[in-house]
Amino acid sequence: MLTFTDHGAPTALPTLLIVHGLFGSARNWGAIQRRLGFDRRVVAVDMRNHGESFRAERHGYPEMAGDLAEVIEAIGGPVDLVGHSMGGKAAMQLALTRGDLVHRLVVADISPVAYGHSQVPLVEAMQGLDLKGIEARSEADRRLAGAVADPGVRAFLLQSLDLKGDAPRWRLNLDVLGREMDKVTGWPGTGGRFEGPTLMLAGAQSDYVLPEHRAETKRLFPNARFAKIPGAGHWLHADKPREFEAALRAFLA
Repeated sequence: MLTFTDHGAPTALPTLLIVHGLFGSARNWGAIQRRLGFDRRVVAVDMRNHGESFRAERHGYPEMAGDLAEVIEAIGGPVDLVGHSMGGKAAMQLALTRGDLVHRLVVADISPVAYGHSQVPLVEAMQGLDLKGIEARSEADRRLAGAVADPGVRAFLLQSLDLKGDAPRWRLNLDVLGREMDKVTGWPGTGGRFEGPTLMLAGAQSDYVLPEHRAETKRLFPNARFAKIPGAGHWLHADKPREFEAALRAFLA
């Protein structure tokens, strides 16, 4: 089963399950998890091939949704489900195929469509990073700068570099993520409908959620509401964490 972190205590409110995006982990959501755990139980998972969860040869949305279903059945459901990017697609896949496990759904900055971009260059940049002799994240950042120009993207990727063991290592299964990237950026064309309350929450400065996606989103999630966080990009929970939390609380209240 997926590794997960658990914060807060069960209350009358449903457990909140947080699902991170590509190259992320539960630890990226630690501060938000703690703050949202004030009045409910909040669980954040490491997805397959990420963090401390198991490694697997397949990384498609049917498999990821199955992993989430296993966690929910173990912790008790239905849950309020929040997923960002890749995690948002996995959450949508679960809601469409196992709607009995989902009470309310929040999808952060992604739509149920296939995207044309690829993150393979980032996989290759991480694979090409010389890890010998790295003892500080600042040194890893300096070496990675030649392949990844954006300092914010470098900082995000380097959160998955483990420097505490005998030798530096990525807490990502880069080989499989690179090979399965078409599945990650794609969408399996899942049918069905999720009739539960749904919030499609986007960053106003992101181009991942577009007006032309709305019709398909409403077909699959007829009770979807749409909102944007001003000043936020694709990593809206990192760009505007307080505003992101406020939007979650307002929708889940």
